[in-house]
Amino acid sequence: MSKRTIDQDEDDYSRNVSAKTNESTVPASALTQDGDDVAMEQDDGQFSDDFESDDEIIEVDDDEDEDPENRTEKVEKMIAQDLEQEEAPNGKGLYLPHLSRPLGPDEVLEADPTVYEMLHNVNVPWPCLTLDIIPDSLGSERRNYPQSLLMTTATQASKKKENELMVLSLSNLTKTLVNEDKEDDEDEDDEDNEDNDKDPVMENENIPLRDTTNRLKVSPFANSSKEVLTATMSENGEVYIFDLGPQSKAFSTPGYKIPKTAKRPIHTIKSHGNVEGYALDWSPSIQTGALLTGDCSGQIYFTQRHTSKWVTDKQPFTVSNNKSIEDIQWSRTEGTVFASAGCDGYIRIWDTRSKKHKPAISVKASNTDVNVISWSDKLGYLLASGDDNGVWGVWDLRQFSPDTANSVQPVAQYDFHKGAITSISFNPLDESIVAVASEDNTVTLWDLSVEADDEEIKQQAAETKELQQIPPQLLFVHWQKEVKDVKWHKQIPGALVSTGTDGLNIWKTISV
Repeated sequence: MSKRTIDQDEDDYSRNVSAKTNESTVPASALTQDGDDVAMEQDDGQFSDDFESDDEIIEVDDDEDEDPENRTEKVEKMIAQDLEQEEAPNGKGLYLPHLSRPLGPDEVLEADPTVYEMLHNVNVPWPCLTLDIIPDSLGSERRNYPQSLLMTTATQASKKKENELMVLSLSNLTKTLVNEDKEDDEDEDDEDNEDNDKDPVMENENIPLRDTTNRLKVSPFANSSKEVLTATMSENGEVYIFDLGPQSKAFSTPGYKIPKTAKRPIHTIKSHGNVEGYALDWSPSIQTGALLTGDCSGQIYFTQRHTSKWVTDKQPFTVSNNKSIEDIQWSRTEGTVFASAGCDGYIRIWDTRSKKHKPAISVKASNTDVNVISWSDKLGYLLASGDDNGVWGVWDLRQFSPDTANSVQPVAQYDFHKGAITSISFNPLDESIVAVASEDNTVTLWDLSVEADDEEIKQQAAETKELQQIPPQLLFVHWQKEVKDVKWHKQIPGALVSTGTDGLNIWKTISV
């Protein structure tokens, strides 16, 4: 896989942790599939002329030594850019990062708040490569605002000793949707308006770490008022298991003091030696705690908790090719089955009961690294994967067998992104919706239930030139610099949290 770390300059990051809601600082979005909504605007940063003239005047830097042909080419380029701006009134128009021309030095992308229901940017001390949501006790199907959430992430600091595991409580997250119906605004309760006027609040509890965290996962059985098992995979090859229950409790219990022991891992897995890894997943069926961890040498270790003791099997699961295991996902329906993806381009299906610790089925999914996979929570036979070329697809595991391993094809595949896929996730509340993050600085949302021959889609494509070049299943494009991870919030339908070099984005679109 391509480089996982984020290039950084220590001076580029403030040591202050704060939440921002100013529209000028929010990340840019791209487009929705619905109607004429324009979700990403391009600002060319040029000033308009207060004095109109009959003929267009083009100024070119005067250089006597410059080749006339180069000057002509420069003029033609400037004219072409001006024509592009004429097609987009006020210098603003539909911008697709993978299709539109690159931004100039004076150009910026601005988010259109009308296509977001919620959009907040959180500054953190250092870039974070991974994140996860902590389940809370505020209930499910939460659609009213302001919203609150619990989450955890870990840093990639310039110095190892400055790394931290961060537990964050984000509250008073208000709507950013621009409501065109003013009557609805007038009908809102005064109390709701008062809440929406308040600034978002962020509280944090940090745990010092000895190294950068490559991947982090919260147990599906985590309970914010009890035990919140969280595992982190570090660059030094160690896997730390924490209980973040005390940190979570501190946010809701005034005066509660976190014990010193809660700032240390309850267990450390050292079976990987000094080999780092990126593959990590908790079992969704073993409530006492069980997880799989895979490293860059192709070794997968199984760790379980017996009473109060954690035990890691001595024999790893492996195919002995020394190719990195990039991601692991437990089956949502079969308690002993899991899938892995790796740099050898294979998706493999395993069973923890296998005495040989070898895969049951191996399917060639790509000619390059398969970076990430996601098992559907709703349909247990669907598995999504994304590779280093920016291609992602969905597989029907009912077609997987030793006899068809060499011929099986994905049921859906998209070559849309122009950078490696860094994260992929089925919506846990809607089996047809998938979120995909890429190194091309975008997170895309897709609806696999959309049919390409739908009459409305055909009409939209005929009216809008750009829509002819994108798959009809594409719902939304969210821009975020060097985005590395994206997660759905299971208790807030349609809400996502993503991480990149510009911090954490908490957002929800009008499309999902």
